[in-house]
Amino acid sequence: MGLESLIVTRPKTHQPCAACRMLRRRCDSNCILAPYFPCDEMDKFAKVHKVFGASNVIKMIQMVEETNREDAVKALVYEATARMRDPVYGSTGAICQLQKMVQELEMQLESTKARVLELQQQKDQLWSVLTNVNHLELLSPINGGDNFCLGYDDSIAYDPDKFPVVGDWIF
Repeated sequence: MGLESLIVTRPKTHQPCAACRMLRRRCDSNCILAPYFPCDEMDKFAKVHKVFGASNVIKMIQMVEETNREDAVKALVYEATARMRDPVYGSTGAICQLQKMVQELEMQLESTKARVLELQQQKDQLWSVLTNVNHLELLSPINGGDNFCLGYDDSIAYDPDKFPVVGDWIF
């Protein structure tokens, strides 16, 4: 007699869903909560149960069309999680906070757009000054000479022959 004959294969049993396990009741194959609260997601059902109560959750799920039940359960879990964090406002508090952030970001975006426009205008003005023929005389040397002079003292005009060599001015 081998080991194979000693091992008895048992049929797979239906594991209770998180809801039935938490409520300590028998979970049959047509449990309405089983598809949405699998046995390994106890915390999800615990939050929903604490906020809404098991019977209310069952009633709400039954009221929704079968095609939309998964989304409804996700919404219940989200609201329950939000209520656990903020018992007074729940998800409304989170939504208001997000809306405030959106408004602040929109104001920041408008401010940035205005700054970009301002910089674009400055760039355009600078470009027009640099490309305007009438302004070319500003770039020509002063007094019509070959040297570019700032108009102070001609002795320090930019002329390599007259400009002090490094070290000449050090005492």
